[in-house]
Formats: sequence, C-alpha cells, structure tokens
Amino acid sequence: MNDESLIDALLPAVQQQMESADTPYVKATFTRLVEGEKFSPDDALDAIALCLADESNRMYIDKRNFDEIRYQELLSALPSSLEGDD
Repeated sequence: MNDESLIDALLPAVQQQMESADTPYVKATFTRLVEGEKFSPDDALDAIALCLADESNRMYIDKRNFDEIRYQELLSALPSSLEGDD
C-alpha cells in the first residue's frame, strides 16, 4: 500500500473523529488548518490522516496501544511537520 492509498483509507476514520465528542481536537485542527493556515479542506483532511497514519505505524512498530497524547502532539505540530514533504 502506498502513502496515498493509506491516507485515502484513513479519511473515513478522520471524518468520524471530526464528528466525535471524544476527539474535539481533530475538528479544531481541521478548522485551524483551513481558516488559519489557508489549507484547502481536502489538504487539511490529508494532513490529519497523515498524522493518524504516523501514530498507527508507530503502534505497529512499538507493539503498543494508540497514544492519544502523541497523536494530539502531531496534530498540534501541523503544518510545520509537513514542511519539506513535497
């Protein structure tokens, strides 16, 4: 699975997180990226999905549970975490 298909596969999870009361920070990140950073909505969703992919990958590598704090830190680092990722 390439990076683009992985991101596409995670978009439904990101959409669900944006609607969930348990993950308000995901919607807040989306709003910040679109309104403050001038991302297109699609680019903002892709950036959030990239963070989710990173944390999911780390779970697999480290054989551990999802680290919500780390996920929030990745989201907080956007867009600076994407610089140079063209």
